[in-house]
Amino acid sequence: MDVIKKFEQQQIKDLNKEIPDFRPGDTLKVGVKIIEGKTERLQSFQGLCIARSSDSINSTFTVRKISNGEGVERKFPLYSPKIASIEVTKRGIVRRAKLYYMRKLRGKAARIKEKKEFFKKPTAKSKNTDANNTESNKKD
Repeated sequence: MDVIKKFEQQQIKDLNKEIPDFRPGDTLKVGVKIIEGKTERLQSFQGLCIARSSDSINSTFTVRKISNGEGVERKFPLYSPKIASIEVTKRGIVRRAKLYYMRKLRGKAARIKEKKEFFKKPTAKSKNTDANNTESNKKD
């Protein structure tokens, strides 16, 4: 591995920042630190992730939202100290890595299908076996 890449990997580890797994097509809520004079506050920016570039410590992602009928895009450095939090609110199903075509779409055409996440529910049979296992452990 190149010396510079090793150094960048070490820098990422030292930042100790929790980055959620997100992709273009996901709806994100980004908490940005804003400094006004001596006060610091958090401002949230919620929108659709339309691009993500992964270049180690220089990674960026672009979030787009419609505000008062105007499209607003912000490009955030992933490991910036100005980013307080990144929260994935919805997962989307897309087939592209860059969703720049969303800039031309308006209204219902600009919707993205939401990914449904299925979780296995415990069945009655598995609940009974778990109860039997705990009872047998208590007897021993």
